[in-house]
Amino acid sequence: MGRLIGPPLAFPAMIFRLTPRDQHEANRSSTSLELMFDLATAVAVAAAAHGLAQEVGSGHIAAGAVRFAGSFFMAWLAWANYTWFASAYDNKSTAFRVLTMIIMFGSLVLAAGIQITYSDQPIWLALAGFVIMRVGMIILWLGAANGDRTARSMALRYAVGIGTMQLYWVMVIVILPPQGSIYPLLFVLGVLGELAVPAFAERQTTTSWHHGHIVDRYNMFNIIVLGECFAAVAKIIADSGTPDLGHFWLAGLCSVIAFSMWGLYFDRKEQLLRRNLGSVLVWAYGHYVLFAAGAATAAGFAVFLALATKRVEVPAQIASFAIAIPIALYLGSLWLVRDRAIHHGATQWLLVVSAALILASAALAPHPAEVIAALLVLAVVCRQRLGPRNAKKTEGHD
Repeated sequence: MGRLIGPPLAFPAMIFRLTPRDQHEANRSSTSLELMFDLATAVAVAAAAHGLAQEVGSGHIAAGAVRFAGSFFMAWLAWANYTWFASAYDNKSTAFRVLTMIIMFGSLVLAAGIQITYSDQPIWLALAGFVIMRVGMIILWLGAANGDRTARSMALRYAVGIGTMQLYWVMVIVILPPQGSIYPLLFVLGVLGELAVPAFAERQTTTSWHHGHIVDRYNMFNIIVLGECFAAVAKIIADSGTPDLGHFWLAGLCSVIAFSMWGLYFDRKEQLLRRNLGSVLVWAYGHYVLFAAGAATAAGFAVFLALATKRVEVPAQIASFAIAIPIALYLGSLWLVRDRAIHHGATQWLLVVSAALILASAALAPHPAEVIAALLVLAVVCRQRLGPRNAKKTEGHD
């Protein structure tokens, strides 16, 4: 065994081996442990959305958006790293489950530290959570290198890439103050480095991820961000204390918006139609924007409520854009990851046109929330009436 795995993998070999699962396995869906993982991630998503709402309500719009994008990226990246790995190597062993729970604990630590990212203090707690999650992933990839001889080199490149980027984040956060002028540039470089890891690792061999399982996992994450919208709706209703027509009207509009976002995303099952690396990365990374936009929409609902109750003094148009911009990004990213590949003709551009009209309504309409809700409902109806009955089946082809 020592000759097969070599000295660097001797210790992981003594613990566990992770062999690849069948990528064509029938009836593959999310496990209960993965759903628990989603709950831990939901805490981090809620913290990021709450922080964004506070920043926009305080008038710190640009800084709040940057901090939200960064904190949400950390939560999403850790979730995505684990999700794609589990799709290929989840063997339900005790070692795998224990490591999953450790990574899940790291997600909770990250969630606890996300609020600090909205201040000018070093984000030690968020960094600690991120380190826990990434170390867990490195061990998992070493286990895959030990159990999957065909993809051994790929698994080792993943372990090296994740480890290298984690060292980079530690140096950036520990050495530099977040208010430093070079900090944003270094953060962007770190993001680009993280996004390059899969391309570096899978340039020759790809993981045996399961198509139906991955689509199911991404569906679950979208439910998480839409759940934040529902939480915001409940807060709008509860804020009145007593039945109040104005609050109920706003809650109804926000509910229509959330239901429409759900309807547009889940109206067709055709997702991730190709397995070639470029298409997969566009689909996976495009969902970061989609998920972040969904969570930011919930923050926009909170800003709208704060303006209606005169708790903030931001201009009404800012509150309108706090809803319109995230929704437009949601529609635009949904077009990128799905519609541009499965639709043709005018239907292909429905979401893009809807996004443009929503942005225009925020700038020009006297009652933008009503107009945005109406446009989304119209988009859902048009998708149902004009969408193709059967999209082309190209899954598994390059």
